[in-house]
Amino acid sequence: MGDVEIGPSHPCFVLAEIALAHDGSLGTAHAYIDAVARTGAHGIKFQTHIAEAESTLREPFRVRFSRQDETRFDYWKRTSFTREQWAGLAAHAHEKGLIFLSSPFSEEAVDLLQEVGVPAFKIGSGETLNLPLVKRAAEKGKPVLLSTGLATWTEIDAAVDVVASVGSPVAVLQCTSAYPCTPEEVGLNLLPEISTRYGCPFGLSDHSGTIYAGLAAAALGANVVEVHVVFSRECFGPDVAASLTLDELKSLAEGCEFIHRARRGVMQKDELGPDAAAMRKMFSKSVVARTRFEPGHVLASSDLALKKPGGGTPPDGMHCLVGRVLTRTVEKDEWITDADVK
Repeated sequence: MGDVEIGPSHPCFVLAEIALAHDGSLGTAHAYIDAVARTGAHGIKFQTHIAEAESTLREPFRVRFSRQDETRFDYWKRTSFTREQWAGLAAHAHEKGLIFLSSPFSEEAVDLLQEVGVPAFKIGSGETLNLPLVKRAAEKGKPVLLSTGLATWTEIDAAVDVVASVGSPVAVLQCTSAYPCTPEEVGLNLLPEISTRYGCPFGLSDHSGTIYAGLAAAALGANVVEVHVVFSRECFGPDVAASLTLDELKSLAEGCEFIHRARRGVMQKDELGPDAAAMRKMFSKSVVARTRFEPGHVLASSDLALKKPGGGTPPDGMHCLVGRVLTRTVEKDEWITDADVK
């Protein structure tokens, strides 16, 4: 996406979903860009709603939260931005080093975002079922990320086929359309099947409202983790309960980077490196005398102890000393080696 590569050999792409947390305030939308840029997340995503193109006055609210919008149509209209405003947001994100995305909810929104210059199209769970929209996005020749919260395997297959048919790259994200969703509903168990079934970058669009699911997905090899983000859980809006705070987003981004480096580690067990060898000598134990013994003493197991540091006879060599005769005086806690016995 843009100049960022997504796939198995790259860090998990952390995408901060602002959606409509700006509640129609352009200034707040820009403030989110500044804030997300400080967290280490790789991208920021909004939603592009064109009321007349996607909705009617009959569309119900998922959650009746707004005190000023009579209908969902009114809400889409009040919280929308102009093409110039979207272009300004995209430019601001680019200046801050963020990949800028926005989910289109109509074919007109796809065209608007193409004009704005998004590097990819993120399709929300509901629109993954809208194959004409999926095709319209794929035909722009840019990567398409599909959320799957409201789709069956057969429907996901169809959406992936539409993208593949025009030759655009695709990524498939497990998603559960519950706000928030319980741990049992996150769907981490589906990630391996998504990876195997589609053979493309895969990931998680998470609505748990925690960092745990995203970190677990990264540990399972997810290439993308998307989470809703708000300034505070005291913010206004229907997605707050399913969102992370900025501090949590920072922890998620740091954790995903840590996990990426850990999964690609260089540790081996065939032999120890010099640092581990030195630590092994420090923390391992050697066979020592429990008390002072004179030459000619026949060693019994009760005469021997295991104490730090290592470097002498190792624990697994203790039995080789039992029954043998000391050839020199050995002080308490002094090493006893094969050279001291006959």
